[in-house]
Amino acid sequence: MDTLQLKKKLIQTCIDLQKKIAENALAEMKDAYDSTSDYGNPEDWFDTFKADMLNKSDLYSQQLLKAQEEIKNLERINTNKLFKTADFGAIVVTETQKLFISIGIGKVLVDTEVFYAISPSVPLFLSLKGKKAGETYDFRGNKGTILEVY
Repeated sequence: MDTLQLKKKLIQTCIDLQKKIAENALAEMKDAYDSTSDYGNPEDWFDTFKADMLNKSDLYSQQLLKAQEEIKNLERINTNKLFKTADFGAIVVTETQKLFISIGIGKVLVDTEVFYAISPSVPLFLSLKGKKAGETYDFRGNKGTILEVY
């Protein structure tokens, strides 16, 4: 598989993971809200159970919005562009791991390859930003070399 196909597949895998998170958050949000409706009379708004369920519903609502925002961020990545330096949308291969600079979701498996999707706001990215293949980076006192960027 060439690098552009791999990148497209990696982005789609990340989008699929975010869609699952969004679906789960929506289902939990609805369940929590339905629990408040089933619990009792409307005048019981200060009831602890109702307040807890409404807070839970709000929490899942925030998770849903975040997942939708992350999907939009992934969709912004140009799947036809190969990068020469570490930046948002690039895949950076180091001696120890393969990083996808996109959103912070961690370990992502594409076929048999393991990638780590990291946000551009994390300290590791800041030590890689703008670097090219062959350059070294220093992250928390550990030096490494970038093998590839695409």
